[in-house]
Amino acid sequence: MKSELEKLGLQLLAVDLGEVEVTPISERQKSEIAEHLKGFGFELIDDKKSRLIDKIKTLIIELVHQQNAQLNTNLSDYLSKQLTQDYSSLSNLFSEVEDTTIEKYFINQKIEKVKELLLYDELTLNEIAFQMNYSSVAYLSNQFKKVTGFSPSHYKQLKDKKRKQIEDL
Repeated sequence: MKSELEKLGLQLLAVDLGEVEVTPISERQKSEIAEHLKGFGFELIDDKKSRLIDKIKTLIIELVHQQNAQLNTNLSDYLSKQLTQDYSSLSNLFSEVEDTTIEKYFINQKIEKVKELLLYDELTLNEIAFQMNYSSVAYLSNQFKKVTGFSPSHYKQLKDKKRKQIEDL
């Protein structure tokens, strides 16, 4: 994506996962960039609230979908530390804009990851519960059923296993 933006004549100041900082540009250039990004399945996020919401989502997705020890940390502490902002203000903004809580978004991401692991059929439910930092298989099963309407074992037996795209959560 970096080279595509440079082709548009943009001077890039910083490039990070899902985020690019450029020198000041005109509204016309913003429109051109937005159209160009759409062709690649991306969108231009220009206001501070939207950028912060996007950062929260990106951090949660990274936390859930990367297998590492960070999943053992408290979500509110993790987000506050990463974004250097008070969690209650992050939570209020997220709820206001997304019409759901950060916690529900986090749970939905975890359940999608559990669905993925169930489909791979390489781990036992006990191993999945441990990997996803659930205190017990029962807790995972209850949360899974609350979100999907199915128990994990029933979900594994379904012929048409519906998973959601990350962007649709």
